[in-house]
Amino acid sequence: MIFLKLILTVFLSAWVMFIGLLYKGIDRKIAARLQARFGPPIIQPFYDVIKLLQKENIVPENAVPWIFNGAPWLALLASISLFFYQPMGSLPPILGDRGDIILILYVFTVAAIAIVAGGFASGSPFATVGAQREMVLLMSYEFPLATAIIALAWYYSKTFSDLPAFSLYTYVLKPIWSHVGPLGFLGMLLIMLTILVVAPAELGKIPFDIAEAETEIAEGVMVEYSGKNYALFYIADGVKTLAMTALVVNMFFPWNLSSFFGLSGGWCLPS
Repeated sequence: MIFLKLILTVFLSAWVMFIGLLYKGIDRKIAARLQARFGPPIIQPFYDVIKLLQKENIVPENAVPWIFNGAPWLALLASISLFFYQPMGSLPPILGDRGDIILILYVFTVAAIAIVAGGFASGSPFATVGAQREMVLLMSYEFPLATAIIALAWYYSKTFSDLPAFSLYTYVLKPIWSHVGPLGFLGMLLIMLTILVVAPAELGKIPFDIAEAETEIAEGVMVEYSGKNYALFYIADGVKTLAMTALVVNMFFPWNLSSFFGLSGGWCLPS
Protein backbone atom coordinates (compact mmCIF):
# COMPACT_ATOMS: atom_id res chain seq x y z
CA MET A 1 0.00 0.00 0.00
CA ILE A 2 2.83 2.41 0.86
CA PHE A 3 4.59 1.62 -2.41
CA LEU A 4 1.36 2.23 -4.36
CA LYS A 5 0.88 5.60 -2.64
CA LEU A 6 4.46 6.51 -3.49
CA ILE A 7 3.89 5.71 -7.16
CA LEU A 8 0.63 7.68 -7.16
CA THR A 9 2.37 10.61 -5.48
CA VAL A 10 5.08 10.78 -8.17
CA PHE A 11 2.57 10.42 -10.99
CA LEU A 12 0.21 12.99 -9.48
CA SER A 13 3.05 15.49 -8.94
CA ALA A 14 4.12 15.28 -12.57
CA TRP A 15 0.52 15.43 -13.76
CA VAL A 16 -0.47 18.54 -11.79
CA MET A 17 2.69 20.38 -12.90
CA PHE A 18 1.84 19.59 -16.52
CA ILE A 19 -1.81 20.60 -16.17
CA GLY A 20 -0.85 23.69 -14.14
CA LEU A 21 1.39 24.98 -16.93
CA LEU A 22 -1.25 24.14 -19.51
CA TYR A 23 -3.79 26.03 -17.39
CA LYS A 24 -1.52 29.09 -17.42
CA GLY A 25 -1.28 28.87 -21.20
CA ILE A 26 -5.07 28.77 -21.56
CA ASP A 27 -5.40 31.69 -19.15
CA ARG A 28 -2.94 33.79 -21.14
CA LYS A 29 -4.70 32.90 -24.38
CA ILE A 30 -8.11 33.93 -23.04
CA ALA A 31 -6.68 37.18 -21.61
CA ALA A 32 -5.14 37.99 -24.98
CA ARG A 33 -8.39 37.39 -26.85
CA LEU A 34 -10.27 39.60 -24.38
CA GLN A 35 -7.76 42.35 -25.23
CA ALA A 36 -8.23 41.80 -28.99
CA ARG A 37 -4.78 40.18 -29.30
CA PHE A 38 -3.88 36.84 -30.83
CA GLY A 39 -1.76 35.92 -27.84
CA PRO A 40 0.97 33.28 -27.35
CA PRO A 41 0.41 29.59 -28.07
CA ILE A 42 -1.19 27.60 -25.26
CA ILE A 43 2.05 25.67 -24.72
CA GLN A 44 4.05 28.91 -24.25
CA PRO A 45 4.48 28.30 -20.47
CA PHE A 46 6.37 25.09 -21.26
CA TYR A 47 8.75 27.07 -23.52
CA ASP A 48 9.15 29.65 -20.75
CA VAL A 49 10.08 27.02 -18.16
CA ILE A 50 12.56 25.31 -20.49
CA LYS A 51 14.20 28.67 -21.23
CA LEU A 52 14.38 29.63 -17.56
CA LEU A 53 15.96 26.30 -16.62
CA GLN A 54 18.74 27.02 -19.13
CA LYS A 55 19.52 30.47 -17.71
CA GLU A 56 21.93 31.35 -14.93
CA ASN A 57 20.54 31.26 -11.41
CA ILE A 58 21.65 34.59 -9.92
CA VAL A 59 21.71 35.16 -6.15
CA PRO A 60 22.04 38.82 -5.05
CA GLU A 61 25.00 39.78 -2.86
CA ASN A 62 22.74 41.01 -0.06
CA ALA A 63 20.52 37.93 -0.13
CA VAL A 64 20.26 35.19 2.47
CA PRO A 65 21.19 32.33 0.09
CA TRP A 66 19.58 29.36 1.84
CA ILE A 67 16.24 31.14 2.23
CA PHE A 68 16.44 32.75 -1.21
CA ASN A 69 17.10 29.39 -2.90
CA GLY A 70 14.83 27.35 -0.63
CA ALA A 71 11.70 29.51 -0.96
CA PRO A 72 10.93 28.44 -4.58
CA TRP A 73 11.21 24.77 -3.63
CA LEU A 74 8.96 25.28 -0.60
CA ALA A 75 6.36 27.07 -2.73
CA LEU A 76 6.35 24.31 -5.35
CA LEU A 77 6.26 21.43 -2.86
CA ALA A 78 3.48 23.08 -0.86
CA SER A 79 1.44 23.69 -4.01
CA ILE A 80 1.83 20.08 -5.18
CA SER A 81 1.00 18.67 -1.73
CA LEU A 82 -2.39 20.42 -1.89
CA PHE A 83 -3.51 17.66 -4.26
CA PHE A 84 -2.56 14.88 -1.84
CA TYR A 85 -5.51 15.89 0.36
CA GLN A 86 -8.09 16.54 -2.37
CA PRO A 87 -10.31 13.98 -4.14
CA MET A 88 -9.43 13.50 -7.79
CA GLY A 89 -12.73 12.87 -9.53
CA SER A 90 -14.08 9.62 -8.13
CA LEU A 91 -10.85 8.74 -6.33
CA PRO A 92 -10.40 9.58 -2.64
CA PRO A 93 -7.37 11.69 -1.63
CA ILE A 94 -4.01 9.93 -1.48
CA LEU A 95 -3.54 11.21 2.09
CA GLY A 96 -7.22 11.62 2.86
CA ASP A 97 -6.85 9.84 6.20
CA ARG A 98 -4.12 12.23 7.36
CA GLY A 99 -5.61 15.67 6.72
CA ASP A 100 -8.69 17.67 5.92
CA ILE A 101 -9.75 21.04 4.56
CA ILE A 102 -8.17 22.89 7.50
CA LEU A 103 -4.81 21.40 6.60
CA ILE A 104 -5.37 22.47 2.98
CA LEU A 105 -5.85 26.07 4.14
CA TYR A 106 -2.59 25.90 6.08
CA VAL A 107 -0.73 24.54 3.05
CA PHE A 108 -2.09 27.37 0.90
CA THR A 109 -0.68 29.75 3.51
CA VAL A 110 2.71 27.99 3.43
CA ALA A 111 2.94 28.56 -0.32
CA ALA A 112 2.20 32.28 0.18
CA ILE A 113 4.69 32.57 3.06
CA ALA A 114 7.38 31.00 0.85
CA ILE A 115 6.93 33.87 -1.62
CA VAL A 116 7.11 36.41 1.22
CA ALA A 117 10.24 34.79 2.66
CA GLY A 118 11.92 34.78 -0.74
CA GLY A 119 11.18 38.47 -1.21
CA PHE A 120 12.54 39.46 2.20
CA ALA A 121 15.61 37.23 1.78
CA SER A 122 16.55 38.78 -1.57
CA GLY A 123 17.84 42.00 0.01
CA SER A 124 16.11 44.12 -2.64
CA PRO A 125 14.01 47.12 -1.50
CA PHE A 126 11.57 46.48 -4.35
CA ALA A 127 11.12 42.84 -3.31
CA THR A 128 10.76 43.90 0.33
CA VAL A 129 7.91 46.25 -0.54
CA GLY A 130 6.28 43.47 -2.59
CA ALA A 131 6.69 41.00 0.30
CA GLN A 132 5.11 43.46 2.73
CA ARG A 133 2.14 43.86 0.42
CA GLU A 134 1.84 40.10 0.08
CA MET A 135 1.71 39.80 3.87
CA VAL A 136 -1.04 42.42 4.12
CA LEU A 137 -2.98 40.65 1.41
CA LEU A 138 -2.49 37.31 3.17
CA MET A 139 -3.95 38.67 6.41
CA SER A 140 -6.86 40.20 4.48
CA TYR A 141 -8.15 37.13 2.66
CA GLU A 142 -7.44 34.34 5.15
CA PHE A 143 -10.20 35.35 7.56
CA PRO A 144 -13.13 35.43 5.07
CA LEU A 145 -11.87 32.21 3.46
CA ALA A 146 -11.66 30.41 6.82
CA THR A 147 -15.04 31.78 7.90
CA ALA A 148 -16.75 30.56 4.72
CA ILE A 149 -15.25 27.07 5.00
CA ILE A 150 -16.08 26.76 8.70
CA ALA A 151 -19.69 27.78 7.96
CA LEU A 152 -19.90 25.11 5.29
CA ALA A 153 -18.38 22.49 7.60
CA TRP A 154 -20.79 23.46 10.40
CA TYR A 155 -23.75 22.75 8.12
CA TYR A 156 -22.31 19.36 7.15
CA SER A 157 -21.70 18.50 10.81
CA LYS A 158 -25.38 19.13 11.55
CA THR A 159 -26.75 17.42 8.43
CA PHE A 160 -24.39 14.42 8.20
CA SER A 161 -23.24 13.77 11.73
CA ASP A 162 -21.83 10.36 10.77
CA LEU A 163 -19.40 11.85 8.22
CA PRO A 164 -16.31 14.02 8.87
CA ALA A 165 -17.46 17.61 8.32
CA PHE A 166 -14.02 18.92 7.30
CA SER A 167 -13.28 16.19 4.77
CA LEU A 168 -13.48 17.20 1.11
CA TYR A 169 -14.49 13.66 0.24
CA THR A 170 -17.66 14.21 2.28
CA TYR A 171 -18.54 17.15 0.03
CA VAL A 172 -17.94 14.99 -3.02
CA LEU A 173 -20.14 12.17 -1.72
CA LYS A 174 -22.88 14.54 -0.53
CA PRO A 175 -23.14 17.58 -2.86
CA ILE A 176 -24.41 20.51 -0.86
CA TRP A 177 -27.03 21.69 -3.35
CA SER A 178 -28.93 18.42 -3.05
CA HIS A 179 -29.45 18.80 0.71
CA VAL A 180 -30.55 22.40 1.27
CA GLY A 181 -33.88 24.17 1.01
CA PRO A 182 -34.54 27.56 -0.64
CA LEU A 183 -33.13 29.56 2.30
CA GLY A 184 -30.16 27.23 2.64
CA PHE A 185 -29.54 27.52 -1.09
CA LEU A 186 -29.24 31.29 -0.73
CA GLY A 187 -26.87 30.92 2.21
CA MET A 188 -24.63 28.45 0.39
CA LEU A 189 -24.66 30.69 -2.67
CA LEU A 190 -23.32 33.54 -0.54
CA ILE A 191 -20.61 31.26 0.87
CA MET A 192 -19.63 30.18 -2.63
CA LEU A 193 -19.49 33.80 -3.84
CA THR A 194 -17.29 34.68 -0.85
CA ILE A 195 -14.80 31.96 -1.77
CA LEU A 196 -14.89 32.96 -5.45
CA VAL A 197 -14.08 36.56 -4.50
CA VAL A 198 -11.26 35.45 -2.19
CA ALA A 199 -9.76 33.00 -4.72
CA PRO A 200 -8.11 35.67 -6.95
CA ALA A 201 -6.54 37.21 -3.82
CA GLU A 202 -5.20 33.80 -2.76
CA LEU A 203 -3.64 33.43 -6.22
CA GLY A 204 -2.42 37.03 -6.56
CA LYS A 205 -4.49 37.63 -9.69
CA ILE A 206 -5.93 40.93 -10.89
CA PRO A 207 -7.13 43.06 -9.06
CA PHE A 208 -5.20 41.56 -6.12
CA ASP A 209 -1.75 41.71 -7.73
CA ILE A 210 -0.36 44.59 -5.66
CA ALA A 211 2.58 42.42 -4.56
CA GLU A 212 3.88 42.51 -8.14
CA ALA A 213 2.85 45.98 -9.36
CA GLU A 214 5.11 45.83 -12.44
CA THR A 215 4.76 49.53 -13.30
CA GLU A 216 5.42 50.63 -9.71
CA ILE A 217 7.99 48.36 -8.06
CA ALA A 218 9.47 46.49 -11.03
CA GLU A 219 7.91 43.02 -10.59
CA GLY A 220 7.85 43.41 -6.83
CA VAL A 221 8.50 40.30 -4.80
CA MET A 222 9.96 38.39 -7.77
CA VAL A 223 12.28 41.13 -9.00
CA GLU A 224 15.53 39.38 -8.02
CA TYR A 225 14.59 35.87 -9.11
CA SER A 226 15.89 34.32 -12.32
CA GLY A 227 16.78 30.99 -13.86
CA LYS A 228 15.78 27.81 -12.05
CA ASN A 229 14.43 29.60 -8.98
CA TYR A 230 12.04 31.70 -11.01
CA ALA A 231 11.00 28.61 -13.00
CA LEU A 232 10.04 26.87 -9.74
CA PHE A 233 7.91 29.85 -8.67
CA TYR A 234 6.38 29.92 -12.16
CA ILE A 235 5.37 26.26 -11.99
CA ALA A 236 4.16 26.66 -8.40
CA ASP A 237 1.83 29.47 -9.48
CA GLY A 238 0.20 27.24 -12.09
CA VAL A 239 -0.15 24.32 -9.67
CA LYS A 240 -1.58 26.55 -6.92
CA THR A 241 -4.11 28.02 -9.36
CA LEU A 242 -5.17 24.52 -10.35
CA ALA A 243 -5.40 23.49 -6.67
CA MET A 244 -7.70 26.41 -5.85
CA THR A 245 -9.90 25.51 -8.82
CA ALA A 246 -10.03 21.89 -7.65
CA LEU A 247 -10.94 23.04 -4.12
CA VAL A 248 -13.91 25.09 -5.38
CA VAL A 249 -15.08 22.24 -7.63
CA ASN A 250 -14.84 19.66 -4.85
CA MET A 251 -16.82 21.84 -2.46
CA PHE A 252 -19.55 23.12 -4.75
CA PHE A 253 -19.60 21.21 -8.08
CA PRO A 254 -18.56 17.61 -7.33
CA TRP A 255 -21.09 15.82 -9.49
CA ASN A 256 -20.12 12.57 -11.12
CA LEU A 257 -20.15 12.99 -14.91
CA SER A 258 -19.20 9.41 -15.74
CA SER A 259 -22.75 8.47 -16.75
CA PHE A 260 -22.68 11.10 -19.50
CA PHE A 261 -19.69 9.31 -21.05
CA GLY A 262 -20.97 5.78 -20.54
CA LEU A 263 -18.36 5.00 -17.86
CA SER A 264 -18.96 2.69 -14.92
CA GLY A 265 -17.10 0.47 -12.49
CA GLY A 266 -14.61 1.17 -9.74
CA TRP A 267 -13.85 4.70 -10.93
CA CYS A 268 -17.41 5.90 -10.33
CA LEU A 269 -18.60 7.49 -7.14
CA PRO A 270 -21.26 5.67 -5.15
CA SER A 271 -24.69 7.15 -5.60
